[in-house]
Amino acid sequence: MTSILIARTLAPEGRGIYALVITTATIAIVAGHLSVNKSQIAMWLDPARHPFLAANSLILGLISGVLSGLCTFGILIVFASVTVPDLLAIALLAVPFSVASINLSGIALLQSRISLVNRAVVTWALALSLPVLALKAMGCLTITNAVICWTMSAAARFIIVVGPLGCFGLRGKASLARQQLALSSRYHIGVLAQHLLLTLDIFLLNTLVSPTEVGLYAVAGGFLALAWVPTDAISQVALHRQATEDEPDACQVTARALRYNILFSSLVVAAMAVMSPVLIPLLYGNAYAASVKPLLLLAPGVIALSVVRLADQFLIRLDRPLTLAVIPVGALALNIALNAVLIPRWGASGAAISASCSYIALAFIEVLWFARTAGIDRRDLIPRVSDLRSAAAFLLLVVRRTPSS
Repeated sequence: MTSILIARTLAPEGRGIYALVITTATIAIVAGHLSVNKSQIAMWLDPARHPFLAANSLILGLISGVLSGLCTFGILIVFASVTVPDLLAIALLAVPFSVASINLSGIALLQSRISLVNRAVVTWALALSLPVLALKAMGCLTITNAVICWTMSAAARFIIVVGPLGCFGLRGKASLARQQLALSSRYHIGVLAQHLLLTLDIFLLNTLVSPTEVGLYAVAGGFLALAWVPTDAISQVALHRQATEDEPDACQVTARALRYNILFSSLVVAAMAVMSPVLIPLLYGNAYAASVKPLLLLAPGVIALSVVRLADQFLIRLDRPLTLAVIPVGALALNIALNAVLIPRWGASGAAISASCSYIALAFIEVLWFARTAGIDRRDLIPRVSDLRSAAAFLLLVVRRTPSS
């Protein structure tokens, strides 16, 4: 809803500027995060470390978030021609809260406290969407106000998740923090490369074409991102068992979750692709009708990317961070090379083709690595009729148990 309101109000060019600012802030969040959640997963098998990992998640998140925000702003001001420094500064205020929230949410998931993570996400969504809705109703929705709402929503999410975990009452452990950073830094190159794989095309489109093309591409990607709602939920639920079960059990959990993610993402993306020629102009306005073509081209990549998080969560157990980093770095290099050729020719559509090719390459290699490690036939990762029946039976059970109004 928020994306629709912002897009309809700001038009493609304004939506493109908003996307550039928010994308820059999210890169600062990922860069400053230092992949601490990877170390949390790797060290969670030792129960004695649990309280210290929880405390360190808050301390490391706030410190590294502040440093990342300041460094990002300074680097861009000195070395890049930033046209909207005030908007960038506002967005970067969200970095410490967001980094700490990621760490804290990781602890909550490892504790299997799914409801807490859900409350935090719902709070973030409401803190973003309700002010945007009010501003739209008053005719006051501007790029600046939209960025302010985004920053405030990050703070709201942090407040919701930090209290129940009780981190303020726990003491951190410096020696453990050093071990975490030493371990997580080995994974961070890959994590950062994977995030740049998802976001760098925004900057390349702006540089090689125009903010208008950025706006069209952002709407296509944002609309398709809804397909990750069910797959991200499955990945979150699977994390606890992937991190704590014996390896054979973790392999089976991962394989089944992969099949479900492929199944759900394929069904949802196919439905969205079929309806997009009607829904995109209807929801976002006729100015975004040109988003349909890049959306269709991006769809295969979105399906492929739905399995990467699950594969990553399992592959961390293997303690091979260099290999896990090389794969997304290679996918990023492929993405940049394709974008350099395709964006000048086809704009947002060229970026969509590049993204799909690199996403598919990333997913294929990681899933193949998982299958070989787990000793699982690749055919066992293809969704089965029984998976569809199980999913349908579960949904039917949920509907029957839902009280009628």
